[in-house]
Amino acid sequence: MSELALHQHLSILPDVALQEFTQWCVLEQAKEAGYEFTPNESKLENLSANEYIYQLVDQFLQVKNNPIRDGLAAVSAGKLVDRHGLSGAAAMADFISLYVKYLFPSEGNDPQQADELIKQASQQQFEKLAQIAKEHNLELKA
Repeated sequence: MSELALHQHLSILPDVALQEFTQWCVLEQAKEAGYEFTPNESKLENLSANEYIYQLVDQFLQVKNNPIRDGLAAVSAGKLVDRHGLSGAAAMADFISLYVKYLFPSEGNDPQQADELIKQASQQQFEKLAQIAKEHNLELKA
């Protein structure tokens, strides 16, 4: 399976763009994967973009629809993030994009279906990241 390497683009984006992408992953894309999440907005008020990303990701990781699948997604995402070598907000955006993407294959799907769902989620993420980058006068290429 061919996946788009979002991590190659994350370090060039400002934290506010990473915040927007993280919000989209957690609030919109995760919903498509079957995760209902409503953040505690009072804990997100008046935070810098970097702090906001950390707080939003922390809140989202508390949601446990399927603890085993969630744990496997977190481990898989964490291993890749470590290999990507990013830091700060870029590392958190990388982690949450991978984590959410790995939540897509629901129980009962065969490996081919799971790969297709991950590929589609990856494409959605790239398209959204490219849109956000364009709003910040940056252009991303797959």
